[in-house]
Amino acid sequence: MLKIAIDAVGGDHYPQHPVKGAIEAATERPDLQMILVGPERMVSEEVEKQGFNGDNIHIVDAPEIIGMDESPAAAVKTKRHSSIAIGLGMHAQKKCDAFVSAGNTGALLAASMFILGKLEGVMRPTIGSTYPSIEGNKFMLDVGANIEVKPEALVQFGIMGKVFVENLLEIKNPRLGLMNVGEEEEKGRETVRLAYQLLKDRSDFVGNIEGRDVMQGKADVYICDGFVGNLLLKLGESIPSNIFHILKISDRVKGLDKEEAELIFSVLKDVMQPFDYQLVGGVPFLGVNGVSLVGHGGSTPLAIKNSVYSAEKMIKTKVNRQIEEALN
Repeated sequence: MLKIAIDAVGGDHYPQHPVKGAIEAATERPDLQMILVGPERMVSEEVEKQGFNGDNIHIVDAPEIIGMDESPAAAVKTKRHSSIAIGLGMHAQKKCDAFVSAGNTGALLAASMFILGKLEGVMRPTIGSTYPSIEGNKFMLDVGANIEVKPEALVQFGIMGKVFVENLLEIKNPRLGLMNVGEEEEKGRETVRLAYQLLKDRSDFVGNIEGRDVMQGKADVYICDGFVGNLLLKLGESIPSNIFHILKISDRVKGLDKEEAELIFSVLKDVMQPFDYQLVGGVPFLGVNGVSLVGHGGSTPLAIKNSVYSAEKMIKTKVNRQIEEALN
């Protein structure tokens, strides 16, 4: 039975959402064991409140909580009994098969690197995110963990991203694209130009990708540094709410009757579904020697549950072993 540890006090809505997500996963999948990590009394009271009485959820006491706005380095050093530190420590000791959190991303990355270490051959672990396109979800990395990187690290991001999309998104023969300010290979900053030279002889490399091409699905893995990736990610996250807002204040929509307006918003909701992070859940820190996934700070129970399932898939498809083989 696989054991998935879940940060019960991670995110903006703890312990309610992490606990409910764990309960939903435990109910749907009695073959999985959930380990809720957090202040024991708080977590046990929430489990009882939500009425779970199954036998595949266990609680491990972690009395300290790392806040969403805390300094990652300071939190990892000073809060040795936090849910993140204890959960990842259990994973390193093979007491669980993965750790899932919607908590402080920086702290989770720092702790993952410190406690789990890096896979053989990895220069810099990275975090990516799914990104919707007209061809379905694609994958972009890095989206915030590495603001400045070497060309060789960008190449590794692409290779690790390729392994991820082959196994988690089930895209066959994924294409790699390098985010840049133009299609020509001489365009962009020196780091990107050098990365292009390292990638250009690969059969899976389709060249530079401009911002307008991302949602066209011109590649399956979009390679960039964390500065560019985070900007694109936050822009994408803002699209659905802004479009809904624009429609609501539109004079033409205001002039429709109730049924016509509801139909428009219903269709738009379906169209915007690929932007819904809940359906994907968390994404892993690729390159760390373990399975550590981080979710959106506002993760709902559905997002937590899907993070658990993503962790399970990473374990069963042996993503980390494939990454090591691809890099060495």
